[in-house]
Amino acid sequence: MLTYLKANLFMKKRNVIFLATVAGLLVLDQVTKYVIHTGMSLHESIPVIPGFFSITYIRNPGAAFGFLAGASPTFRYVFFIGVTLAAIGLILHYLRVYADEDQLLTISLGMILSGALGNLIDRIRFGEVIDFLDFYIGVNHWPAFNVADSSISVGAFVLFIYIIRMKKTVPGSPPA
Repeated sequence: MLTYLKANLFMKKRNVIFLATVAGLLVLDQVTKYVIHTGMSLHESIPVIPGFFSITYIRNPGAAFGFLAGASPTFRYVFFIGVTLAAIGLILHYLRVYADEDQLLTISLGMILSGALGNLIDRIRFGEVIDFLDFYIGVNHWPAFNVADSSISVGAFVLFIYIIRMKKTVPGSPPA
């Protein structure tokens, strides 16, 4: 009985951590996009650190670095929504199967899911994603991105660290 209670309490703690991560980052993503969408004109740019960083309202019909931006809108819509739904399914599967005892994995999966959901909401609402974080030096710009993209990137990095850390602790695994 005690083991059952401990397992259920931990499962609840894991779920709370996961849901708090997803909800917090998703709300931050959607609020920032709402502020940009309602407070700026498309392609308007507000310098924050001149010569390095601006808030610039753009719409990205593709994925990272404009991937598939030139494809037909119908193909992009179906492709990106399908890929996002598959990713959401995988994240929930990994959470259920592997994240029982590790908060780092739980948080990384929550970050990735929040980013996927944030960009999915944009794709459903607008057919493209609102981006606004614009880093550059002179005329050389890094592709603009948003909070959802940041959540996915940081979550993937944390997941990578988790995998490297687990590889070192699993008996019989080859050295990293």
